[in-house]
Amino acid sequence: MRVDPFYVYNLSGALDQAQATQENLSQELSSGLRVNSIGQDPVASAENVQFLNSIQQDDSFTQTASLTTGMLQVTDSALGSVVTQLTQALSLATEANNGTLNSSDLQSVSNELAGIRDEVVSLANTSYQGVYIFAGGQSSTSPFSLNSSTTPATVTYSGDSDVNTLQTPNGQSIQLNLPGNQVFLSSTANVLGTLNNLVADYANGGSGSGVSDTSALNDAINYLSQQRVTIDNSITRLKNASSAITDQQTQLTTVQTNLMQADVAQVSSQLSLSESQQTALINVIAALGQGSLFDKL
Repeated sequence: MRVDPFYVYNLSGALDQAQATQENLSQELSSGLRVNSIGQDPVASAENVQFLNSIQQDDSFTQTASLTTGMLQVTDSALGSVVTQLTQALSLATEANNGTLNSSDLQSVSNELAGIRDEVVSLANTSYQGVYIFAGGQSSTSPFSLNSSTTPATVTYSGDSDVNTLQTPNGQSIQLNLPGNQVFLSSTANVLGTLNNLVADYANGGSGSGVSDTSALNDAINYLSQQRVTIDNSITRLKNASSAITDQQTQLTTVQTNLMQADVAQVSSQLSLSESQQTALINVIAALGQGSLFDKL
C-alpha cells in the first residue's frame, strides 16, 4: 500500500486552516460584522466606503437644510411683519389724505409713520444665529442705517446683491435669501424711501405729496407680498428635498448594513461545523502521535 509521505504535514495544515477559520467566524460573530478587514472581501469593502460617503453627504445636507429652513422661516416671518406694518401705515396715510385732519393731527400721523418706519428698518436688520438675513453676501454686517437729519430721511444699505443658494445632492439649486436692496430699496417699490416720504409729507402739518406716496406704499405692499412667495417656495422645496434625502439615507444605511452585517444564524452554524472539524483533526493527529503510521493502516 502506498502511503502519502505528506499525510501528517497536510493534516497539520488543515488544522491550521480550521483554527484560522474558527477565529474569523468567532470574530465575525462577536463583532456582528461579516467583513472586518479589506482582505476578507475587497469588493464589499470598496462598496462599503462608497455607501458611507453617500450617507455622510446626505447627513451633512439634512443638517444644513435644518439650519437654512430655520433662516427661511425667520425671513418669511420678518417679511410678514413688514407687510403688517406697511398695511397700518397705509391706513394712517389714507386717513391723512381725506382732508378732515388738522395740522396737529397730521403731525401725529407723521410721528406714527416714523415709528412704523423705524420698526421696518429694525425688521430689515433681522438676524438669525448671527447672520443678517437681508444683507446678501455681507451677512455679518447690519445692512441698513437710517439718517433722520435730512428731510425726508434717508436709508443707507451696507449689504450687497448676492443671492445665496443651496445645492441638493441630486443637483437642485434652492434660493436661500433675498438681498435687502431688492426687498426694501427696489426701483420697482422703494419701501423705506416711500415711508420716509410719507413721514415728511405730514411732518409740518401739511399733506405734501401724501396721495401719490400713499399709492406708492400700496404698490410696495403688493411687491413685498410677491417677494414672500419666493421665500415660501424655497421653504417648500427645501422641506421636500430634505425629506427625499432622509428617505435615501435610510435606504442606503439599510443596504450598507446588510452588506457588512453578519448572518448570525449562518455564522453560528459554520462555527459549530468548524469546531467539529478542528476536534476531529486534533484527534487524528493525536492518534498518529501514539504509534507508527503503519500501525494505523
